[in-house]
Amino acid sequence: KLQSLKLLWTLKPPNRAFHGHPRLLSSDVYSQYESIRQGKQEMPKYFNFASDVLDKWSEIEKAGKRPPNPAFWWINGKGEEVKWSFEELGFLSRKVANALTKECGLQKGDRLVLILPRIPEWWLVKVACIRAGIVLIPGTSQLSAKDILYRLQASRATCILTTDKLAPAVDSVAAQCQLLKTKLMVSKGSREGWLNFTELCQNQSAEHSCAKTRIHDPMTIFFTSGTTGSPKMAQHSQGSLGFRPLLSERYWLDLTPSDMIWSTADTGWILTSVASFFDPWVFGTCIFVHNLPQTESSVILNTLCRFPIDALVGAPTLFRMLVQNDLSKYKFMNLKYCLSGGEPLNPEVMELWKSQTGLDIHEVYGQTETGVICSVFKGMKIKPGSMGKAAPLYDVQIVDKNANILPPGQQGEIAVRSKPIRPLGFFSEYLDNPKKTAETERGDFYVTGDRGTMDEEGYFQFIGRDDDIIISSGYRIGPFEVESALIEHPAVVETAVVSSPDPLRGEVVKAFVVLSPAFSSTDLKSLTRDLQDHVKKTTAPYKYPRKVEFVKELPKTITGKIKRNELRDKEWGRI
Repeated sequence: KLQSLKLLWTLKPPNRAFHGHPRLLSSDVYSQYESIRQGKQEMPKYFNFASDVLDKWSEIEKAGKRPPNPAFWWINGKGEEVKWSFEELGFLSRKVANALTKECGLQKGDRLVLILPRIPEWWLVKVACIRAGIVLIPGTSQLSAKDILYRLQASRATCILTTDKLAPAVDSVAAQCQLLKTKLMVSKGSREGWLNFTELCQNQSAEHSCAKTRIHDPMTIFFTSGTTGSPKMAQHSQGSLGFRPLLSERYWLDLTPSDMIWSTADTGWILTSVASFFDPWVFGTCIFVHNLPQTESSVILNTLCRFPIDALVGAPTLFRMLVQNDLSKYKFMNLKYCLSGGEPLNPEVMELWKSQTGLDIHEVYGQTETGVICSVFKGMKIKPGSMGKAAPLYDVQIVDKNANILPPGQQGEIAVRSKPIRPLGFFSEYLDNPKKTAETERGDFYVTGDRGTMDEEGYFQFIGRDDDIIISSGYRIGPFEVESALIEHPAVVETAVVSSPDPLRGEVVKAFVVLSPAFSSTDLKSLTRDLQDHVKKTTAPYKYPRKVEFVKELPKTITGKIKRNELRDKEWGRI
């Protein structure tokens, strides 16, 4: 059964464009695929993304059945670039797998913390860990020594791989991590107590037997962004990350082996794993990576003009930044498909982007724990302010506090049915935290903690985090509605809205605003009144921000999400 499932990504999912993929499977295998999608047949017992997907693309490549497109294309903006075919990716990742297992002594199930920027080694190590059955724990390069200590101790990792820049931070806390045995460094130099990653891998054999991993074996542990409380360890399996896109891949990306996708997400975020690793490679699509030490709009726009990038994936902050430019000066070489995820994107930004580029922005909604929950698929009608419809494999509903399904148009909590069968794509658990894992369940549903509505056509709209809702004089106000109104004003580059204490109303709406440089010398009192009047005219008057504070920047998590809880806690004197 597994042999026939290895080529599932070549199948045409129902009612979707096929785009000329090589049809390598018989109709009976296609029926088997549909049975799995519909829950009529069990998943395969064993699965490994490296051997069952990547190595299969290498075989297709060798047979001349894949376009002459690299599997991986990296640049650093300074003239350096790396291009790998699937065959080269396999060759190099086997050498890395041997280095990790034979030289470092890592075994199947051991945990490795990977803290690297957007450099090729991140992708190599990730593939190698999958080959060896090593559990990967990605982290952003912005982590402090305290952050690293927390992750090492909580995860009980035995190995860490990072850069020479972060090595001193690791050394400052390593003595407190009794289980940490091996430290690997990507560097041209050396450091006492560290192994040089490049030198270690150079002389390794390219022959490696892929670990026999079960579909529910752990593959990756993500530390959640932690907008409230300490980060939790969301554990994903070989199936939830690797097999899941075989069943639902075409519905949110819909790419081909001739395409190239660029995701600007940080390597510590699940979006990089989804949009810049598993899902594109299921298609045999080329993954494009720019080192991007700093996210500058001119660099992004010029890269889109110089390279044949078909799909761009970024956080709303990226598109808010890009529309501040005169986009008529740029002619994108190949861009056809834009996706935004991580937070809702203001309709005004979508309209600006569309008017200047002719391209729609397709919203994607998901969580670290679930991957993609909703999305605006290719060819779907776009409704401004909507994050699309439920993704395949997920029964998404709006529920009340008792897990009762609410009718269309009624506000409640966004939830995904998790019983009697837990959907493929879900995280396994919050590691070592059964209480928090149990708290995500309500009745037959996994509850996201996000509030929203669903219309008659099945489109979902995000209202806000359940704890972000502002109740003022009995009115329930979602911050996103106010933020969307404010962002329309030419003076506003970015904004965050939270509750603020008020002796009369209990709490009122307060807006933190980052100004456009063109308005930096404007009288702030006059501008405050202007913004308040603008919101009153744009949305229901009771939603206008009674308090406005101008700031240089907004606090954000490592994944780019605005930390409204931090702003709210300051307002309420909790910080």
